[in-house]
Amino acid sequence: MDPLILSHYQAQEILAAHRTGKVSIEISLDLGLSISQKTLTSDGLLLPDGETLGWGKLEEITKSTSSCFIIENGSLQPIQFYSELTERAYTLYPTRGAPTMLVSGIPMHRIKDTEPHADTLEKVLAIKPLVGHVLDTATGLGYTAIEAARTAVHVTTIELDPAALSVCRLNPWSQALFNNPKITQLIGDSFDLVTEMEPGRFMRVIHDPPTFSLAGDLYSRDFYQELYRVMRNRSQIFHYIGDPESKSGRSITAGVIRRMEQVGFRQVRRVPRAFGVVAIK
Repeated sequence: MDPLILSHYQAQEILAAHRTGKVSIEISLDLGLSISQKTLTSDGLLLPDGETLGWGKLEEITKSTSSCFIIENGSLQPIQFYSELTERAYTLYPTRGAPTMLVSGIPMHRIKDTEPHADTLEKVLAIKPLVGHVLDTATGLGYTAIEAARTAVHVTTIELDPAALSVCRLNPWSQALFNNPKITQLIGDSFDLVTEMEPGRFMRVIHDPPTFSLAGDLYSRDFYQELYRVMRNRSQIFHYIGDPESKSGRSITAGVIRRMEQVGFRQVRRVPRAFGVVAIK
């Protein structure tokens, strides 16, 4: 049986239905991926395994707006992992659509006026069509790799921290990352792993690194040189940077464009809707 995952969004709907006297509700137990009819009893929500999630537990979920919870044997556990490797906390953070992941409290997707799946689509559309072999330099929750694999021949995705993949394994929206044969996962530092790759391999690169403050080396001229090396001629790269209208975003974007042009990328241009830049080798 797939794990049952709830956030405050679903818990609030369930409690509201109970307060109005309903004895059943159409609700999602996988963060919005699917919806099914569930029974409400005097004790709580009747789960598919026959257990009951009590009203007190559902109230507990509504009080935590920054966590998603896995339900096992009627008990709750927030989906959060601490990494000894990076000394960072990874948390599955709910939205009204696909969840995002907090890394040391910083969301890995845009969630203001959008949601993570739509944010991912903007990045992918910036260099459509995704064809041939695709490199995804920062797995995160795997949304980019999953979307790219729909049309690409193959996707290679890199994740620095195994703790992030532990979050992925419990996220219903990330499951294709583990069962799609067109996706190869690598664990390690993108800077090091890309250096070891053969030249001219990729037709598309999606470079969606953590913020500059967390991963400055992935914004360096040396790393751009390696990305350039592993790309085929006339291939494209999308580089997520962040809000181009913010003071730091404008400064970082200018530096990124300059360094990418220095290593040979051409037609480097801003893509404001996707909060990044696109370039061609």
